[in-house]
Amino acid sequence: MGFGNDTDHATCGSPAWIGKGLTCVCFKRKGNCQRICISLTPLQEERLRRLKRRMKVYFDASKLDHQDALRALWSASFPGQELRGLISDQWKEMGWQGRDPSTDFRGAGFISLENLLFFAKTFSTSFQSLLMKQGRKAAVWEYPFAVAGVNITFMIMQMLDLDATKPRTFVRAVFLQMLSENEWAFDLLYCVAFVVMDKQWLERNATYMEFNDVLKSTRIQLEKELLMDDVLRIEDMPSYNLLC
Repeated sequence: MGFGNDTDHATCGSPAWIGKGLTCVCFKRKGNCQRICISLTPLQEERLRRLKRRMKVYFDASKLDHQDALRALWSASFPGQELRGLISDQWKEMGWQGRDPSTDFRGAGFISLENLLFFAKTFSTSFQSLLMKQGRKAAVWEYPFAVAGVNITFMIMQMLDLDATKPRTFVRAVFLQMLSENEWAFDLLYCVAFVVMDKQWLERNATYMEFNDVLKSTRIQLEKELLMDDVLRIEDMPSYNLLC
């Protein structure tokens, strides 16, 4: 659809288009208004459906594939160290709250385990550095790694608002464009979010009581980067360079 001057003023760089029934909106990037479409392409629709399905899967300790994913996470986290059981005090070494990590997935579901496993396999150096608290200055109070990971998944799900019938933020619309370029955009964004959170944690010298505040500031940083000029893929985000 075309835009007159009034529409451009209402939509360019502003969420004022929301709820106006528009199929496309102008979004200011590189000094010009670029068009972001609410009507999804068939590829975007399919990838969004897949991602939504992943987000709705609850962790089920009775399912063999879920058990296998947990074992794979342990192997990727502690190579060469045998896991004595899916319920074991060993899990506390990774930052789970108790002997049974399945109880910590309630907030974000199976996708939070998939995210951790993706991080461990794709950016093993960064993953190990954050898990073992190595290669960076020590914090006065270290956050529980695994539980933090589950909370990051939940934060991203809220930020992207993917269950909404129509986009309510530019961040969601921009992410759907990125998803059409890379099916693993959500998982990549998770990895970026984790290293941003760790960086902000250290810069603030945060404590347990400030964890939610650090998550909020992490979200703000992610939203800022996703809307930057020249950020057309997750890999273009400045904080992506923190990963290795």
